[in-house]
Amino acid sequence: MDQLAQEGITRRIVASIKAQIHDGAYGPGDRLPSTRALAAEWGVSRTTVTAAYGQLIAEGYLETHQGARAIVAAGIRDPAPQAPAAAAAPPRLSAFGRRILDLPAGTGEEPGRIADFRYGDLSAADFPALAWRRAIGAASLRRSGRLRYGEPQGASALRLALQGYLWRARGIRCGPDQIVVVNGSQQGLDLCARLLLDPGDRFVIENPGYALARRALLAAGGEAVPTPVDGEGMRVDALPDARLAYVTPSHQFPLGSVLSASRRRALLAWAARTGATVIEDDYDGEYRYDIAPIPPLQTLGPEQVIYVGTVSKTLSPTLRLGYLVVPEAFCRPFAEAKRLTDRHTSLPEQEALADLLASGAYERHVRTTRRRNGERRAALLAALAADCAGAVTVAGAEAGLHLVAWLDRVAAGREGAVIAAARAAGVGTYPIAPLYDPAGPRPPMAGLVLGYAGLDAGAIRRGVQVLGQMLAGFPAP
Repeated sequence: MDQLAQEGITRRIVASIKAQIHDGAYGPGDRLPSTRALAAEWGVSRTTVTAAYGQLIAEGYLETHQGARAIVAAGIRDPAPQAPAAAAAPPRLSAFGRRILDLPAGTGEEPGRIADFRYGDLSAADFPALAWRRAIGAASLRRSGRLRYGEPQGASALRLALQGYLWRARGIRCGPDQIVVVNGSQQGLDLCARLLLDPGDRFVIENPGYALARRALLAAGGEAVPTPVDGEGMRVDALPDARLAYVTPSHQFPLGSVLSASRRRALLAWAARTGATVIEDDYDGEYRYDIAPIPPLQTLGPEQVIYVGTVSKTLSPTLRLGYLVVPEAFCRPFAEAKRLTDRHTSLPEQEALADLLASGAYERHVRTTRRRNGERRAALLAALAADCAGAVTVAGAEAGLHLVAWLDRVAAGREGAVIAAARAAGVGTYPIAPLYDPAGPRPPMAGLVLGYAGLDAGAIRRGVQVLGQMLAGFPAP
């Protein structure tokens, strides 16, 4: 009998004896058959029965003494019927847990069969599979004689490589000890929320803005101060006292404006005056198609700004690799908070990214994907002009990987109907409404946030054609 078959029979014997004990066939102190007798009954070897008895003894069902047969343990008995008890109290969540449940739940809709304009998706064909495979292979071969936990703030090789890249690509001057590698920018935002906010503290955030940043700050107990956005980015003329401000100054999400120079200085002056920290989310700063990327806010106020970067828009959102550049005063608390959260981000992926950065492969890849996404952007703009002329107004197309299509003839309250009709026609579209503060004002027309980085030009054209036909037949308000 092979080992797997023997283990299967052993489990069946164990289950059979447990059932007999619970059914009352054997009571506390009763002796079980000898291993020889039970082996004959089951048609197996005594070794198999001995293994079953050993398992039952280990689980506390049986007791054994030298030279005697196994007996049922004294504490094992079928519980006597009891009167119905009062309903058990439900499990209790912390205040943090209750705040999370109060936030909107995530959606898991299937992608549209003709085209899906979900923002944040990238084309799998753009991923540098060969270069990444080589880098991961090299990282695996560099294993030392001992597998051990890494530094919580990230592998030193990656932080050194990021230091050089951030200076070359974004003009950021920082030391490697100011860089904290995180599992995507969302973990970075969560660390900021936990370390900078106490329950009841106010935070300033763009309206409309990135919903998951807002939720992370609310989950930490913060109170949102939604602040309007216009063509110069977030309005900063009347900011209240607050513990922090969350902004996307290089490419406002989702409307696409750039925070003007005067507002940048005014925001930093407000932070200096109130002691607030500014969180700068540079989620897609690599993608600017008309001019060079906008310099980060961090370069003007390195001691007031936490810079949030990610490779989710350049390599893949599945890698969960991001980083923070924190003021020197925050180096230790952020490193210790990262240690408590998950010890450190996966080391092989960190080392592979460090190789891509050090070799120049990462920046070559960014240039390639910038060109490809520029072509996708042009295809989307051309398709909207051809198939949705007079029905949409485009905003925020100068940079990034998405744009906003305002539906000029559809009222804001009918946005959900547009989404449902488009999905029924095979096109995945996504509303702008969830990005606005639910209690605040918003434009009177419906709007769609259309991502294009996950599609090819053909799918873009087909999707927009279907969308245009659907809008043409959509009842006027």
